[in-house]
Amino acid sequence: MDEVDRRWAAVCAAKPRSFDGRMSHVLGVHRNGHGGASIHVMDCAYRFFAVQDEQFDLGVRHLGVKGLTICDDRVLLGRRADDVMAYPGMWEFAPGGVLEPRRHPEAVLRSELEEETGIQGAIAPTPVAIVFDSVARCWELVYRLRVQDLPMGARSDEYSELSWCKPPNLPSPLSPPTVLMAKLLAGIDMKQ
Repeated sequence: MDEVDRRWAAVCAAKPRSFDGRMSHVLGVHRNGHGGASIHVMDCAYRFFAVQDEQFDLGVRHLGVKGLTICDDRVLLGRRADDVMAYPGMWEFAPGGVLEPRRHPEAVLRSELEEETGIQGAIAPTPVAIVFDSVARCWELVYRLRVQDLPMGARSDEYSELSWCKPPNLPSPLSPPTVLMAKLLAGIDMKQ
Protein backbone atom coordinates (compact mmCIF):
# COMPACT_ATOMS: atom_id res chain seq x y z
CA MET A 1 0.00 0.00 0.00
CA ASP A 2 2.90 2.37 0.65
CA GLU A 3 4.03 2.01 -2.97
CA VAL A 4 0.45 2.51 -4.22
CA ASP A 5 0.16 5.69 -2.09
CA ARG A 6 3.53 6.99 -3.31
CA ARG A 7 2.63 6.35 -6.94
CA TRP A 8 -0.86 7.84 -6.53
CA ALA A 9 0.65 11.05 -5.11
CA ALA A 10 2.94 11.22 -8.16
CA VAL A 11 -0.03 10.68 -10.55
CA CYS A 12 -1.98 13.48 -8.83
CA ALA A 13 1.02 15.83 -8.95
CA ALA A 14 1.50 15.19 -12.69
CA LYS A 15 -2.21 15.21 -13.57
CA PRO A 16 -4.09 17.32 -11.00
CA ARG A 17 -7.51 16.38 -12.45
CA SER A 18 -6.99 12.76 -11.32
CA PHE A 19 -9.84 11.55 -9.14
CA ASP A 20 -9.91 8.37 -7.03
CA GLY A 21 -13.50 7.36 -7.80
CA ARG A 22 -14.98 3.91 -8.07
CA MET A 23 -14.58 1.77 -11.18
CA SER A 24 -15.49 -1.70 -12.39
CA HIS A 25 -12.42 -3.96 -12.35
CA VAL A 26 -12.67 -6.81 -14.88
CA LEU A 27 -12.00 -10.21 -13.33
CA GLY A 28 -12.69 -12.13 -16.53
CA VAL A 29 -14.27 -12.02 -19.97
CA HIS A 30 -15.67 -15.22 -21.44
CA ARG A 31 -16.91 -15.23 -25.02
CA ASN A 32 -19.71 -17.69 -25.74
CA GLY A 33 -18.82 -18.38 -29.39
CA HIS A 34 -22.14 -16.97 -30.64
CA GLY A 35 -21.36 -13.25 -30.55
CA GLY A 36 -21.97 -12.75 -26.82
CA ALA A 37 -19.80 -12.58 -23.74
CA SER A 38 -20.01 -12.75 -19.96
CA ILE A 39 -18.01 -10.12 -18.12
CA HIS A 40 -17.20 -10.58 -14.44
CA VAL A 41 -16.41 -7.35 -12.57
CA MET A 42 -15.90 -6.09 -9.04
CA ASP A 43 -15.88 -2.64 -7.46
CA CYS A 44 -12.39 -1.13 -7.16
CA ALA A 45 -10.79 2.25 -6.42
CA TYR A 46 -9.43 3.97 -9.52
CA ARG A 47 -6.04 4.62 -7.89
CA PHE A 48 -5.17 0.91 -8.11
CA PHE A 49 -5.57 1.11 -11.87
CA ALA A 50 -3.87 4.50 -12.33
CA VAL A 51 -0.62 3.63 -10.52
CA GLN A 52 0.24 0.67 -12.75
CA ASP A 53 3.02 0.56 -15.31
CA GLU A 54 5.29 -2.09 -16.85
CA GLN A 55 7.25 -2.48 -13.60
CA PHE A 56 4.29 -2.27 -11.21
CA ASP A 57 1.31 -4.23 -12.51
CA LEU A 58 -1.39 -5.02 -9.96
CA GLY A 59 -3.53 -6.84 -12.52
CA VAL A 60 -6.29 -4.21 -12.32
CA ARG A 61 -8.11 -3.80 -15.64
CA HIS A 62 -10.99 -1.33 -15.76
CA LEU A 63 -14.12 -1.67 -17.86
CA GLY A 64 -14.82 1.25 -20.14
CA VAL A 65 -17.46 2.14 -22.69
CA LYS A 66 -16.83 3.65 -26.09
CA GLY A 67 -19.29 5.00 -28.63
CA LEU A 68 -19.09 4.86 -32.40
CA THR A 69 -21.27 7.96 -32.76
CA ILE A 70 -22.76 8.18 -36.24
CA CYS A 71 -24.71 10.91 -38.00
CA ASP A 72 -25.52 10.45 -41.68
CA ASP A 73 -22.28 9.12 -43.18
CA ARG A 74 -19.93 10.55 -40.53
CA VAL A 75 -18.46 9.31 -37.28
CA LEU A 76 -17.39 11.46 -34.31
CA LEU A 77 -13.76 11.53 -33.18
CA GLY A 78 -12.02 13.50 -30.43
CA ARG A 79 -8.34 14.42 -30.09
CA ARG A 80 -7.23 13.47 -26.57
CA ALA A 81 -6.08 16.41 -24.44
CA ASP A 82 -2.41 16.65 -23.51
CA ASP A 83 -2.99 15.95 -19.81
CA VAL A 84 -5.06 12.75 -20.01
CA MET A 85 -3.79 9.42 -18.65
CA ALA A 86 -3.69 7.53 -21.96
CA TYR A 87 -2.97 8.52 -25.56
CA PRO A 88 -2.50 12.30 -25.22
CA GLY A 89 -2.79 14.06 -28.58
CA MET A 90 -4.20 11.00 -30.35
CA TRP A 91 -7.64 10.70 -31.95
CA GLU A 92 -10.29 8.29 -30.67
CA PHE A 93 -13.97 7.60 -31.19
CA ALA A 94 -16.12 9.75 -28.92
CA PRO A 95 -17.61 9.51 -26.41
CA GLY A 96 -15.88 7.23 -23.95
CA GLY A 97 -15.71 6.72 -20.24
CA VAL A 98 -14.98 4.41 -17.35
CA LEU A 99 -17.90 2.26 -16.24
CA GLU A 100 -18.63 2.88 -12.59
CA PRO A 101 -20.12 0.09 -10.47
CA ARG A 102 -23.90 -0.28 -10.70
CA ARG A 103 -24.22 2.04 -13.72
CA HIS A 104 -25.56 0.77 -17.02
CA PRO A 105 -23.18 1.19 -19.99
CA GLU A 106 -25.86 2.92 -22.09
CA ALA A 107 -26.46 5.51 -19.35
CA VAL A 108 -22.72 6.19 -19.11
CA LEU A 109 -22.48 6.62 -22.90
CA ARG A 110 -25.39 9.04 -23.01
CA SER A 111 -24.03 11.18 -20.17
CA GLU A 112 -20.50 11.16 -21.66
CA LEU A 113 -21.88 12.15 -25.07
CA GLU A 114 -23.69 15.13 -23.57
CA GLU A 115 -20.78 16.11 -21.30
CA GLU A 116 -18.07 15.82 -23.96
CA THR A 117 -19.96 17.16 -27.00
CA GLY A 118 -23.21 18.78 -25.93
CA ILE A 119 -25.20 16.29 -28.04
CA GLN A 120 -28.40 15.01 -26.45
CA GLY A 121 -30.92 12.41 -27.49
CA ALA A 122 -28.86 9.63 -29.06
CA ILE A 123 -30.99 6.88 -30.54
CA ALA A 124 -30.78 3.66 -28.50
CA PRO A 125 -27.14 2.56 -28.30
CA THR A 126 -26.48 -0.87 -29.82
CA PRO A 127 -23.64 -3.08 -28.51
CA VAL A 128 -21.25 -4.12 -31.29
CA ALA A 129 -18.05 -5.43 -29.67
CA ILE A 130 -15.81 -5.82 -26.66
CA VAL A 131 -12.12 -5.09 -27.16
CA PHE A 132 -9.05 -5.27 -24.95
CA ASP A 133 -6.61 -2.35 -24.97
CA SER A 134 -3.28 -3.92 -24.01
CA VAL A 135 -1.50 -0.54 -23.80
CA ALA A 136 -4.00 1.14 -21.45
CA ARG A 137 -4.75 -2.22 -19.77
CA CYS A 138 -8.52 -2.02 -20.03
CA TRP A 139 -11.57 -3.60 -21.62
CA GLU A 140 -13.92 -1.46 -23.72
CA LEU A 141 -17.58 -2.18 -24.46
CA VAL A 142 -18.16 -0.67 -27.90
CA TYR A 143 -21.62 0.66 -28.82
CA ARG A 144 -23.02 2.22 -31.98
CA LEU A 145 -24.81 5.51 -31.26
CA ARG A 146 -26.91 7.33 -33.81
CA VAL A 147 -27.69 11.03 -33.56
CA GLN A 148 -29.95 13.16 -35.74
CA ASP A 149 -27.73 16.21 -36.27
CA LEU A 150 -24.09 17.26 -36.12
CA PRO A 151 -24.04 19.88 -33.33
CA MET A 152 -21.26 20.04 -30.81
CA GLY A 153 -21.49 22.38 -27.85
CA ALA A 154 -20.01 21.50 -24.48
CA ARG A 155 -16.48 20.21 -24.37
CA SER A 156 -14.87 18.23 -21.60
CA ASP A 157 -11.29 18.48 -20.45
CA GLU A 158 -10.74 15.10 -22.10
CA TYR A 159 -10.64 16.36 -25.71
CA SER A 160 -8.82 19.32 -27.21
CA GLU A 161 -10.76 19.00 -30.47
CA LEU A 162 -13.80 17.16 -31.90
CA SER A 163 -14.42 16.32 -35.55
CA TRP A 164 -17.07 14.56 -37.67
CA CYS A 165 -15.23 12.38 -40.21
CA LYS A 166 -16.20 10.21 -43.15
CA PRO A 167 -14.67 6.74 -43.00
CA PRO A 168 -12.14 5.82 -44.21
CA ASN A 169 -10.77 9.40 -44.00
CA LEU A 170 -10.04 9.37 -40.27
CA PRO A 171 -7.50 11.80 -38.77
CA SER A 172 -4.17 10.68 -37.43
CA PRO A 173 -2.61 9.67 -35.24
CA LEU A 174 -5.30 7.25 -34.04
CA SER A 175 -4.94 5.57 -30.65
CA PRO A 176 -4.26 1.81 -30.89
CA PRO A 177 -7.79 0.78 -29.77
CA THR A 178 -9.28 3.25 -32.27
CA VAL A 179 -7.35 1.54 -35.07
CA LEU A 180 -8.90 -1.74 -33.94
CA MET A 181 -12.40 -0.25 -33.59
CA ALA A 182 -12.18 1.43 -37.02
CA LYS A 183 -12.38 -2.06 -38.53
CA LEU A 184 -15.87 -2.35 -37.01
CA LEU A 185 -17.09 0.49 -39.24
CA ALA A 186 -16.87 -1.81 -42.28
CA GLY A 187 -19.70 -3.90 -40.81
CA ILE A 188 -21.96 -0.95 -39.90
CA ASP A 189 -24.47 0.57 -42.28
CA MET A 190 -23.66 4.28 -41.87
CA LYS A 191 -26.98 5.41 -43.35
CA GLN A 192 -29.34 3.21 -41.32
